[in-house]
Amino acid sequence: MTLDGKCKALLIVNPKARNGASAQLQEGMATLQEAGIATELFESQSAEQTREFIAERHRELDLVIIGGGDGTISSAAQTLHQYRLPLAVLPLGTANDLARSLGLPEDIEDVFAVIARRQLMPIDLGSVNGHCFFNVANMGLGVQVTEELTPEVKKSWGVLSYLRAFFAALVRVKQFKVRLQVDGRQYKLRSIQLAVGNGRYYGGGNVVDERSRIDDGEFSLYSIKPQSVWEFLTLAPLLREGRQKRAQRVVQLRGKQMELTTRPKRMEIHADGEPIAHTPAKFELLAGALQVVVDPNTFTAHGDGSGKTGSD
Repeated sequence: MTLDGKCKALLIVNPKARNGASAQLQEGMATLQEAGIATELFESQSAEQTREFIAERHRELDLVIIGGGDGTISSAAQTLHQYRLPLAVLPLGTANDLARSLGLPEDIEDVFAVIARRQLMPIDLGSVNGHCFFNVANMGLGVQVTEELTPEVKKSWGVLSYLRAFFAALVRVKQFKVRLQVDGRQYKLRSIQLAVGNGRYYGGGNVVDERSRIDDGEFSLYSIKPQSVWEFLTLAPLLREGRQKRAQRVVQLRGKQMELTTRPKRMEIHADGEPIAHTPAKFELLAGALQVVVDPNTFTAHGDGSGKTGSD
């Protein structure tokens, strides 16, 4: 699908994630103007402001371009889906995992060139307790990693901030019990980390499942059994590449609908790096729910992420 004719776009940018990209943004908007895409720039100070502005302007728009990190982009997923507005991703964050899943190029100038070609393809959205997300929702260790990943750590450590936060979280993670239903099948698990992936990448380039794509119509779930720090470290390379099904210490499942409860307490769920819900949780896959601007060649051929996407 292609956006035809003259097109009106809104470019929403998180100023905290711009990383000195002002000149690139102006050049990119000029590129879009030449391609017949009239673009208005809006700097958003919060996720709520982003959602409100899209809602107020949705009747005037043909495309919404969001520049920022995964949390910034994911915060608009629900609103974009509600108003059936196509999305273009401008990766300006630390991890840029959604851009990786879409096979977008690393250079911002090249991303604007992709947007100018106006090629759209449908992707899936995940929903947990009614809240949409793109990449991965998790609980346990993943949430603790996010809590360790402060703005100060991101600024000081850059792409290595995820690794630093991981080791800090690993020493204080606690196990929990899970009652899980996947497409009607029942499971009981003990876990220290449980993740439900809609996209392919999360946490700075980790692969949720080597088979997963953001348009494959299924969730990919994995749960890590309680184990020692040393055992976990030997598992880490498999987790990084999405090959954890090769390890007996990991439970891996796929499905379209998932429901779970946790004991001994309710647990916080983070999606795309942001707190979004608590257990008990109901996950629903919204297949083909959102049109996104992509390069059809890299998205189709490189849904495995071989289209590189950069970081801060």
